[in-house]
Amino acid sequence: MTQCIRLEGSRDKRSMTQSTCAAASTPVPGRNPFGTLWGAVLRWFDSSRGYATAAHQSAPDRIDWARILPFVGMHLACLAVFWVGVSPVALLVALATYLARMFAITGFYHRYFSHRAFKTSRTAQFIFGLIGATAVQRGPVWWAAHHRHHHANSDLDEDLHSPSQHGFLRAHMGWFLTLRGFEPDLRLARDWMRYPELRWLDRFDVLMPVLLAACMFVLGGALSHTPRLHTGSGQMLVWGFFVSTVLCWHATYTINSLSHLFGRQRYRTGDNSRNNWLLAILTLGEGWHNNHHYYPNAARQGFYWWEYDPTWYLLKLMSWLGLIWDLKMVPSTVRDNPARRLRRRKP
Repeated sequence: MTQCIRLEGSRDKRSMTQSTCAAASTPVPGRNPFGTLWGAVLRWFDSSRGYATAAHQSAPDRIDWARILPFVGMHLACLAVFWVGVSPVALLVALATYLARMFAITGFYHRYFSHRAFKTSRTAQFIFGLIGATAVQRGPVWWAAHHRHHHANSDLDEDLHSPSQHGFLRAHMGWFLTLRGFEPDLRLARDWMRYPELRWLDRFDVLMPVLLAACMFVLGGALSHTPRLHTGSGQMLVWGFFVSTVLCWHATYTINSLSHLFGRQRYRTGDNSRNNWLLAILTLGEGWHNNHHYYPNAARQGFYWWEYDPTWYLLKLMSWLGLIWDLKMVPSTVRDNPARRLRRRKP
C-alpha cells in the first residue's frame, strides 16, 4: 500500500510545491530493518544503492550508524598529527586545500548548482563539481537538492537542519547522517539530472576524495626528498587531506547551525537567518546569511562594500577571464527596500 501526500507552502517570496509518495511502514519479514553491514559498505562507494526496505522508509530520521563510520574515521584520523608532526609546508598545503575546496563549495555547489546565480560552460561546471566532491560533501546534485529544500522550508519543521526546530547538533551535522539525509528528493534538482556526468559524480562521489588523499600521500613522498622541508607522505596526508577536510566540513556546517542562531538580521525573511562577520571569514563570504535568504539568487552575498565576500571576488575574476558570465546581482531597489528592513543601515 502506498500513501501519497501533497505539500504546498510559501515563505516570503519563496514558494514550492512538493509531491511525495512514501511507502507504507509494513515491515519486511526476515530482513534486518537497517540493512546488512555489507549493504552499508557498498553505499560508501556507490550512493545509488539506496534504502529500499519499508523499515528504512518508515524511520527516515534515524542515524545510519554503519553508514557514518567513514565520517567518524575522518575525525579520528586527525589525531595522527601527534605522530606525524607538523611543518610549515604541511600547514601551507592544508590551507591551500581548505581554500580551494571551500571556494568550490561556496561558489559552485552553493551559488551555482543550488541557486544558478551565474552561467558557465558544461566543462567548467563538471570540473568544479569534481573539485567540490573532494571536500567530501557528496555530489553537486545531492547538495543542490538538499539546499533547495532548505530554502523552501527554512526554519520550519520540514527543514532538516534548523537549529530552532531540531537542536544545534542535528542542525550542525546530525541531519546528513540520517537515512533521509542520505537520500534527498532529487526532483528538486531535476535541472541537473539531465547531465550524465553529474549523475555519475553523485553516484561515485567517494572517488574524488580518495584521489585527493592519494595525491597528498604522493606529494609528501616527493617533498621528503628535500630534507629542509621536514615533511613526508604521512604528514602531508594527515594535514593536506584529513585535517583540511574536517575543518572545511565544520566551517561549512556553521552556516546551517550558527548562522541561524548568532548574528544580526537586516531583512525580514520569515526565518532565523543572520549575518555573521566571523562566519563570513571562515566560509569565504557565506556568513552574510540573512542577506542570502533575502535574495538567494545573487552571486554576491556581501551586499555592501564593507561586507567582504571572497567567493564573489573570485567569481568576478572568473567572469573577467570569460570562465563564467551573467552573474546575478541584487537590485539596489530591492537591497535598500525599507519595508523589508528590520533596522536602517547606518550612513
